[in-house]
Amino acid sequence: MKALVKSDFNFPKQVGKYVGKVRDVYDIDDKYLVMVVSDRISAFDVVLPEGIPFKGQVLNRIAAKFLDATADILPNWKIAVPDPAVTIGHKCEPFKVEMVVRGYLAGHAWREYKAGKRTLCGVELPEGMVENQKFPHPIITPTSKAAEGHDEDISREEIIASGLVSAEDYAELEKYTLAIFQRGTEIAAKQGLILVDTKYEFGKKDGVIYLMDEVHTPDSSRYFYAEGYEERLAKGEHQRQLSKEFVREWLMAGGFQGQEGQKVPEMTPEVVAGITDRYVELYEQIVGEPFVREDYDSAKIEANIQTCLSTL
Repeated sequence: MKALVKSDFNFPKQVGKYVGKVRDVYDIDDKYLVMVVSDRISAFDVVLPEGIPFKGQVLNRIAAKFLDATADILPNWKIAVPDPAVTIGHKCEPFKVEMVVRGYLAGHAWREYKAGKRTLCGVELPEGMVENQKFPHPIITPTSKAAEGHDEDISREEIIASGLVSAEDYAELEKYTLAIFQRGTEIAAKQGLILVDTKYEFGKKDGVIYLMDEVHTPDSSRYFYAEGYEERLAKGEHQRQLSKEFVREWLMAGGFQGQEGQKVPEMTPEVVAGITDRYVELYEQIVGEPFVREDYDSAKIEANIQTCLSTL
């Protein structure tokens, strides 16, 4: 199995290329973006040395399905998916905040709560909660988008006061965030899953707010299995999760947490194949249909993108 770890295309009217941890993004004429979702995998802010075959296809296909499933709520950037690992869409001016929405006290929110904090991003948290407990209603805990390093927690009031987003636009972002999360929650429930928390990115094009980037993928979201949730909660046990947490756990077991001097455990072919299988399982559980593995072919990907761009 080959992994797509790098793309090096040159398209007509291309004016730029951005290489992120996982995605290669080509700017076409300052109007469109070609997003190639590679098989690179990152954890603890480090890109791991081996790619995971089909991972990019898994993430891109899940995102495309959820963009389509929420298109009645607001417009989104997606125009076409010319290849399983590629989305072409509108270039938008991104808001400099990420809208994190949480239905349950888990992850970062739980760590802050456990440390004694009862306010997160300006949101008051109820007393007496336990890890993974459902909030009375979903809460929005935004982060500022850092050009480098970690994103930082920020409150609604700070966002508006600093001019990152206008009060009018922020009210719209909150409304859209809760509506998309509700839709994602309903879709997850049909698959026997709980959408625990996730993040959304928004931008503007011609004065209109658009939903951007990946949506409800296991890299941007946390899912629990609904079956057994209440029993595990009552016993204080870990929940069965659908996310890439299993990769972080494997790294930690091998003594790696992204700290200086630490070395990534050996990613043998067996380890890589195992991670691929888990991502395929994530897809099938979240989407509810079999995942068809399409071998990576750079020339085919480039030709599919060229054909699609010629129609725009």
